[in-house]
Amino acid sequence: MSDPSRPSLLARLSTLVMREPEDREQLVALLRSAYARNLLDADALSIIEGALGVSELQVRDIMIPRAQMDVIDIGETPDQFIPSVIATAHSRFPVVDGNRDDVVGVLLAKDLLRHYAGEEEFNVREMLRPAVFVPESKRLNVLLREFRASRNHMAIVVDEYGGVAGLVTIEDVLEQIVGEIEDEYDFDEASDNILLESSGRYRIKAHTQIADFNAAFDTRFSDEGHDTVAGLVITQLGRLPKRGETLVIEGLKFHVLRADSRRVYTLIVEKPKA
Repeated sequence: MSDPSRPSLLARLSTLVMREPEDREQLVALLRSAYARNLLDADALSIIEGALGVSELQVRDIMIPRAQMDVIDIGETPDQFIPSVIATAHSRFPVVDGNRDDVVGVLLAKDLLRHYAGEEEFNVREMLRPAVFVPESKRLNVLLREFRASRNHMAIVVDEYGGVAGLVTIEDVLEQIVGEIEDEYDFDEASDNILLESSGRYRIKAHTQIADFNAAFDTRFSDEGHDTVAGLVITQLGRLPKRGETLVIEGLKFHVLRADSRRVYTLIVEKPKA
């Protein structure tokens, strides 16, 4: 039960705003001062800062690049592309006609249930939803408003010449505000950091310690300069990796399964085939 003598969050924020910060920097400093005085908790401060930052970001800052897009070709049969759909576990896929600049629509993974139901006249083209196209320069706060109004969850990003530059989802935008969004494919917090999948690949939590990784894979990666598998990958690339990016380190193939603009969360690791 809440303490009636304790001011509400709204009342505390109203008191702060009465000091009338003159610019965004002063506003952020004021909010951080409120956090330091326990008027805001860490989560509330992070969300407010994220919301302020979204208006300064453009689609190009968070999009999944064209080369890392998981797409389906309209010329493929379901038997050809369904294994990829299962492996990537996305809910939506851009469908192209021959090349990535010719996006003809979006296929929802759930619509494939009709194929599994045994429909003889199953036709991928008839299942397609219209694709939404947005420029690289669009502000994220504007895109989020458009996503909400249209109830779309994915947009194809185009460059100034009309070519496909990448894609962006509503989850990508929301994660800039609230941080990583957990879904049904995430690890349980209590589960092991290293999980062997039925496919023979390993799903690794990015914060797994290098020493634990070495013990599990019989490797000898150094932990100088970084303590975790995420640090190892970032060091190798020289930057934060993007979701879907792949690299090979000493024979092991690392695939970035989940990441955002702030950190890496989950990786898939494949051992070299004997």
